[in-house]
Amino acid sequence: MKKIIIVMLILCAAALAFYGVKSYRENAIYNQPGFAHGNGRLEATEVAIASKLSGRLDEVYVKEGDYVKKGDKLAQMQLNVLKAELAQAQAQYAQALAQKAQSEAQVGVKQSQLTAAEATMKQKESSFDGAKKRFARAKELKSKNAISIQMYENDETYFLTSQAEFSAASAEVMQAQAALKAAEAEVLAAAANIQSAKARIDRVQADIDDSLLVSPLEGRIQYRIAEPGEVLNAGGRVLNLVDLTDVYMTFFLPERIAGKVKIGAPARIVLDAIPDTPIPATISFVSGVAQFTPKTVETKIERQKLMFRIKAKIAPELLKKYIDYVKTGLPGEAWVQINPEAKWPEFLKLKSERKSEK
Repeated sequence: MKKIIIVMLILCAAALAFYGVKSYRENAIYNQPGFAHGNGRLEATEVAIASKLSGRLDEVYVKEGDYVKKGDKLAQMQLNVLKAELAQAQAQYAQALAQKAQSEAQVGVKQSQLTAAEATMKQKESSFDGAKKRFARAKELKSKNAISIQMYENDETYFLTSQAEFSAASAEVMQAQAALKAAEAEVLAAAANIQSAKARIDRVQADIDDSLLVSPLEGRIQYRIAEPGEVLNAGGRVLNLVDLTDVYMTFFLPERIAGKVKIGAPARIVLDAIPDTPIPATISFVSGVAQFTPKTVETKIERQKLMFRIKAKIAPELLKKYIDYVKTGLPGEAWVQINPEAKWPEFLKLKSERKSEK
């Protein structure tokens, strides 16, 4: 019995010693002057690939997990209705062109009519001037009784007739001018109809182009939200795309430490999956408002303290270099250099830094 008790005491002592050594090592690791750290997960900017117009999804060209480049085809909406609208708009455009050509021809006709009316008016004006002078001489001769009444009345009749003909010719000129302006207005209206039809063609063509959903950036397809045959509303989501060139880790620091963190400060990310490979990063965001830390990140006691959200962003150049290995959601820690003169501890040094020291 005593032997069993002694063995149990030895095992307890060994366990306590192991726990103490482990706690000491962990405290030694996490107690790094000039640095601060927090827990988090790798995140990335997510983009929703959605339909611009309501309609039926015709085809999806990618699967979940596929890597796509900017401009790659992702999905296609049905085009039956849009193609019919495009044909109608093109017909209206052709009709507007024909209407404009016809209106321009009418302008030529009205211009010719105006020219003829102006020539007639000049002719009538000349006759009227001659009749007026002749009637003036007849009036003078009549006052002197040097002309017969018959001749005087003839000259007066000729004068009045010429005057009426000149007035009628002037009215025809004004009428021809109005007709010409009306024809020119029809040309302008036809030109406006052409622009309207062309604008409608461009709009329908833009809708047709937007019905082909393409990737706006380099990334990986995270989810297929809709499948071919489904009818979507305007703005209905088809795919969820993750931008693998904008990857960061969000972590939280208490206010006494967060106030020392600078935008652009160097940082290192240590993932649980690869603890021996620190990833260089840069502080890209420090929240200006304190908040409670999410339950999934800190302990209950620490959640009661106000914390500040901070982002450590990985350089896009590094992400592109290892694009096939980038995965979001991986847990880990983010370390930030608060004191610029502090040297990175051994477990946070990059491979290039370790090689240079050898």
